Formats: sequence, C-alpha cells, structure tokens
Amino acid sequence: MAISKDSFEQVGCIHTSQGIEFDYVGVIIDDDMFYENNKLKTDFNKRSKNDSSVKGLKSKKIKPLEAQFIGDKIIKNTYKTLMTRAMKSFYIYCVDKELG
Repeated sequence: MAISKDSFEQVGCIHTSQGIEFDYVGVIIDDDMFYENNKLKTDFNKRSKNDSSVKGLKSKKIKPLEAQFIGDKIIKNTYKTLMTRAMKSFYIYCVDKELG
C-alpha cells in the first residue's frame, strides 16, 4: 500500500500514486522515452506489455501518426504525474544513457 510506513522500499506505478503526495519519489524512465538527434522522443511500442494505457494504439482503426501522437502524450503525462508526486525530492533513473 502506497501510504503505509513500509512503502519506502516498494515499487508502484502511476495508478498507485495518482492523487497521493509522497516525501520522496523515485522514477525509472524506461526505454519508451529516450533522447535522439537532440530531441526528446517516445515510442509507445516499447511500453510494458502489462501497461493498458496504450492498449489499442496498434489498432488498424488508428492511423500510425495519430497513434504516435496519442502515445507520446500518454508517456509524457505518465512520467510528469510520477515526478510531481514528491513534496521534498525525487530521484530519476534513465535507461537511456543519453537522456540521463
């Protein structure tokens, strides 16, 4: 549980942290967000298979550019939400060395 006194060493996701502020937050930016050609980029195809927030973006009903636009917004919003949960400090680890 996110608010228990033992939660310091627990891992959660955006769904367990929305609407809750913590003293400290650690965020791991996975390979769905990276730095390439002097630009911040995202790729919803690299999102965890367990993440339902991008489910359906590979559908034939959604055009590839639209799917990329929606996926980009979802990814950026997820990391923004996680990073704004900390009241004192937050720590970031980036899988992509160029981003970190």
